[in-house]
Amino acid sequence: MSHATDADGSDGQPKKAGLFDIRNIIGALLALYGVILTLAGLLGEHEPEKTGDVNANLWTGLALLAVGLGFFGWARLRPIVVPPDVEAPDDDPVRPGPQRKRPPAH
Repeated sequence: MSHATDADGSDGQPKKAGLFDIRNIIGALLALYGVILTLAGLLGEHEPEKTGDVNANLWTGLALLAVGLGFFGWARLRPIVVPPDVEAPDDDPVRPGPQRKRPPAH
């Protein structure tokens, strides 16, 4: 199956933020902490006198896993679409350092 491509090499489909969507990064961190706490709750020593007969690590880990997966689902169901006509911002003239020279816009 062949695709018709535009002059810039894209296939006309809108570009999405994908892996660099902040929701994926937050979801990965929450899920990682959730796995660690869930394992600590399952494999670690349970001290019911400190938590009122609740395995706090287990339940907190499961909640973090659920929220992390929720972030992944949110990013998958409602992706951020990057408009094709976004222009790069010009340099700030008060910024220290070398200035980029841009050709004039048409």
